[in-house]
Amino acid sequence: MATNENLPPNVIKQLAKELKSLDDSPPEGIRVVVNDDDFSIIYADIEGPAGTPYENGTFRMKLLLSCDFPQSPPKGYFLTKIFHPNVATNGEICVNTLKKDWNPTLGLRHVLIVVRCLMIEPFPESALNEQAGKMLLEDYDEYARHARLYTGIHALKKPKSKTGTISESTTAFNANQANLVQSGKVLLLPTPLSRGPGLTEQDQNTVAPIAETAVGPSVVAAQKKGAVVAAKPQADRKKVVDARKKSLKRL
Repeated sequence: MATNENLPPNVIKQLAKELKSLDDSPPEGIRVVVNDDDFSIIYADIEGPAGTPYENGTFRMKLLLSCDFPQSPPKGYFLTKIFHPNVATNGEICVNTLKKDWNPTLGLRHVLIVVRCLMIEPFPESALNEQAGKMLLEDYDEYARHARLYTGIHALKKPKSKTGTISESTTAFNANQANLVQSGKVLLLPTPLSRGPGLTEQDQNTVAPIAETAVGPSVVAAQKKGAVVAAKPQADRKKVVDARKKSLKRL
């Protein structure tokens, strides 16, 4: 495992100070995840800016700092899949701040703000994702549809469940989620494959097969029939488990 020993002591000191500042007063829509054992990898969760196809999504990214940082710029990657002209399929971020416009005096705060601004104003002229760049220039509505679809599948916020385990499926979450109990665990799925915000009927036709792959066709079929079992977090644990088993037999 990498450690802070990979960075010079003066850089570690400066990074520690900056990370504390980011933790105490984070930039709008950005939350930094600090690993005190290794400052060479900086994680951040970025909220999709309002009015963009990424709205309502939370995107995790990372900055990789080389041993000669800050003389060399960090490398940025989105870990959450995103449809964006300046983000390659492997998540690499292309922005001038991390390349030719880099200045050793620029801090992490500036870099993170620039990345979020890139979600508001992409630069298709320097696209790493040629498909996204071409769509943005020729048919913005189609580009936005694709971007919203990616956001709906990969980046929509997953609500915390009071009982059971939240499924890690890549279905499109929305405000009208239902708790479907399966094998004693709560799976969160959209109510009968209803459209999430910003998703068209064509989008949902794409999402539906993903839901069947993630949780099994029987669960999706049951959901389509309206066979939804409500979890009761306040009930006695044993009674809830028994109720779940009985509910499953009726499906």
